[in-house]
Amino acid sequence: MLFVGALIRIQIATVFLFTALLSAPSARAQAPMTGFAHVAFRVGNLEKSREFYGKLGFEQAFEFSDAGKTTVAFIKINDRQFIELYPRSDDHQLLGLMHVCYEPTDILAVHDAYAKLDLNPSEVKKARAGNLLFVVHDPEGQLVEYTQYEPGSLHSLDRGKHLGAQRVSQSLIGVKVAVRGVAAERSFYTEKLGFASSSSPGLALQLPGHSGGVLELEPAATAIEPEITFLVDDAKRTAKILRRRGLAVQTRRGEISVSDPEGVLAVFRQLRN
Repeated sequence: MLFVGALIRIQIATVFLFTALLSAPSARAQAPMTGFAHVAFRVGNLEKSREFYGKLGFEQAFEFSDAGKTTVAFIKINDRQFIELYPRSDDHQLLGLMHVCYEPTDILAVHDAYAKLDLNPSEVKKARAGNLLFVVHDPEGQLVEYTQYEPGSLHSLDRGKHLGAQRVSQSLIGVKVAVRGVAAERSFYTEKLGFASSSSPGLALQLPGHSGGVLELEPAATAIEPEITFLVDDAKRTAKILRRRGLAVQTRRGEISVSDPEGVLAVFRQLRN
């Protein structure tokens, strides 16, 4: 009987321990993402940048202006993905990548999970375009943004519009960013934000969820300019189209690419059969 009683006490303790482990906050956020929402760039010549993305078949959905000057132009890839172009208003502003924005499946849940992990997320607020938004900062102080499209927002009202028939791609699937400390950044994204190692070569991380999006970390010492990667059905056909539109096409490792006026590399990756 003593043995049976001890066994029961051990089983009860095990149940309590297991329950406690389940209820304890995770060391990493399990926050599925719909995918990349947008990539924002600071540009020196807005018109040239708009013209470049126009040659890729992407149309401007809308823009914001203050005091009669455009402050940001929203270039549409598809109904859920955009490229934001911010013209430089001061010569001291650095050109190039400003931030990457992700679309979580539940922005409030993600925000709360990050708060429990002491990531100090900003308050979830409705941004100028009418969508919910919050930000965190990575170990190097780089802005990481999250947005959720809301009914009645400018993005939602534009659904089904500005989807040009001349688009060479309909999906943004990858972004490469330069970081000073690869190990610390990789740890931040995998251990805190829930990203996973990717099957892609290099320091590539898979976005949480099933979007197939990949964030690639590149040592700042070797990275020259940021890269954005688009999915295409036929790389050779895409190269011919881009050349006909007057763009200088580069080929490397079976992929094709073109550079925007600021040097950002737009890579086109063929869909694997």
